[in-house]
Amino acid sequence: MNTEINIGIDTSQTQLDIHVRPLGDAFTVTNSDEGIKTGIKRIRAYHPTRVLIEATGRLEMAFVCAADKANLPVVVCNPGQVRQFAKAAGRMAKTDRLDARDIAHFGEALKPALTELKSDKLRQLSDLLTVRSQCLEMSTMQKNRLKRMPKNVQAPISRILKCIQKEVAAIDEKLDLLVNQIDEWREKRDVLLSAKGVGKVLTYTLMSELPELGRLNRKAISALVGVAPMNRDSGAYEGKRYTRGGRAKVRTVLFVSMLSAIQCHPKLKPLYQRLVAAGKPKKVAIVACMRKQLVILNTMLKNGTYWDENIV
Repeated sequence: MNTEINIGIDTSQTQLDIHVRPLGDAFTVTNSDEGIKTGIKRIRAYHPTRVLIEATGRLEMAFVCAADKANLPVVVCNPGQVRQFAKAAGRMAKTDRLDARDIAHFGEALKPALTELKSDKLRQLSDLLTVRSQCLEMSTMQKNRLKRMPKNVQAPISRILKCIQKEVAAIDEKLDLLVNQIDEWREKRDVLLSAKGVGKVLTYTLMSELPELGRLNRKAISALVGVAPMNRDSGAYEGKRYTRGGRAKVRTVLFVSMLSAIQCHPKLKPLYQRLVAAGKPKKVAIVACMRKQLVILNTMLKNGTYWDENIV
């Protein structure tokens, strides 16, 4: 009666393979509104401790949202961690049913914390930023084509570029409108935008992808984003420190913003120059500046204060 029930779900485009551990029950439903409804109904009958599903390029989102509405204890897992766990357990074979079983076993062994699902508006903010980023990627591709292609075929490329720029502007308007609807978001945006080297894209990315900003200490927030150097020591051996993991979206936007910030920021420019002068690779110096910027923004939100050059 006290046994934990962990349910693992492997997601594909067309179906959800579900495994119940330790009972060993397994079944499959379609990855559609009707199939998800049926799956949730059957899952609730087990009174699970955790319902675990891998993050698989948004294929899992329909189930995750429905399960959250049904008050099921959902955990969205890192697929890389689950696969490494399966290998460590000696399971090399890989099928949809075996993956579901491995996900359930992963939940039973490691007991990961439940996933706190973003609100509808926060998910909308994140989705708009994703589409904006994709539009900019397409814009870059079209600009490269414009340079290489002969003049007699440049007109349609230019028209495509104008359409993309128009859509980016429309997305920016939607982002502003969405944030203006919530007082807390407006205040958070204004605090972040007051900081040197911080624009709207970085601000909205931090708001949607890093809601923990301002609630954690400097070491925890740096590790969460993936800009904190990790030790690699063993006995007398002291390995080179390096960064890895973390939230890629935040890290990417923070890196791009840092390329201009190190040119004029009153705190980050001297830090970058000092590190490069000391022999550090430029990329290492930029990551150190990213970490410094993140700590500054974390402190500002934690204290509810606007930019101050004397801030730590």
